[in-house]
Amino acid sequence: MILVKDVLVDYPKSMMTEGEAVVYADEEIALWVEKGKKLDKVIIEIDGDTAIVRGFEQSPIKRVRRITGYLSEAGNFNDSKRAELKARVIHA
Repeated sequence: MILVKDVLVDYPKSMMTEGEAVVYADEEIALWVEKGKKLDKVIIEIDGDTAIVRGFEQSPIKRVRRITGYLSEAGNFNDSKRAELKARVIHA
């Protein structure tokens, strides 16, 4: 796997060079940018003489937690709330 413009690119290393993979990935990224979407991953496969390029959109889903009565993403918590989140015990 390589990283092209913050997008993971998986390609068959035995069948194409990294430069070729970058060209395919750049084309796919440009198509998604035109649509106003952000890619998470591009997978390139070879079928005979054809390159199959599949793009996967970055998930817009965000995980929200509830700590001391407040709903927020964990990245927005202060040190105390992060400590509380870390100290949680899962009861089965």
